[in-house]
Amino acid sequence: MNAKKLIEENNRKREQLTPENEAYYSDMLLYIRLQLTLSEQQSEEVLMEMLDHLLDGQKEGKTARDIFGDDPKAYADEIIQQLPKEERRAVIPFLGGLALNLFSWFLIIRGIIVLIVSQFKDVDTNVYIFPAIIVGFVIVGTILLGIWFIFGLIKKSLFQEKPTEKSDMVKAGLLGSGAMGLVIAVSMLLPDFGPSFAFSWRASFGAGVVLWLLLYVLKKRGERVA
Repeated sequence: MNAKKLIEENNRKREQLTPENEAYYSDMLLYIRLQLTLSEQQSEEVLMEMLDHLLDGQKEGKTARDIFGDDPKAYADEIIQQLPKEERRAVIPFLGGLALNLFSWFLIIRGIIVLIVSQFKDVDTNVYIFPAIIVGFVIVGTILLGIWFIFGLIKKSLFQEKPTEKSDMVKAGLLGSGAMGLVIAVSMLLPDFGPSFAFSWRASFGAGVVLWLLLYVLKKRGERVA
């Protein structure tokens, strides 16, 4: 089976686990899947083998700790060391797809905001190319930083007896607020210069929808995009 089918099968089989075994196994599953440099296909095959082994042991009255040990992180690290690396060209589309997905929503939301505000006052819909490129780089940079930071929070929250969801949510919220503030500040402080073009709410909303649909179709076809 390809990686997509393995993930679907894994989700189905995990429903057979006891709550204790499911919590133990899910931490290892997330920890391994968050290693974006690993081969997705090989990772999912190993995760499926682990799940089958756990289900067989569970029928005999064994727990995940009985099978994999009391240190799931160390066990997962051993597996990670043995898994082959993902090809660089497969990792880049995933991160690029995630950034483009968020950018599509940015275009959609911009279109909606321009439409609403234009009902009350005139709105300058001209987009200056060079400042827009600079703002675009800032947006992509903050998105990638956010992905790295959130993945780090998730990894740290795994294998913990006491959950840290509240503090993680606060940290993620602060990062999001800071990133949004940075994008707004750059947008406001950058002077308008260079060539420009009119970008109406219809064009913005339509471009966002088309981009989102394109990414959706690619994802359904099994391409490695977020």
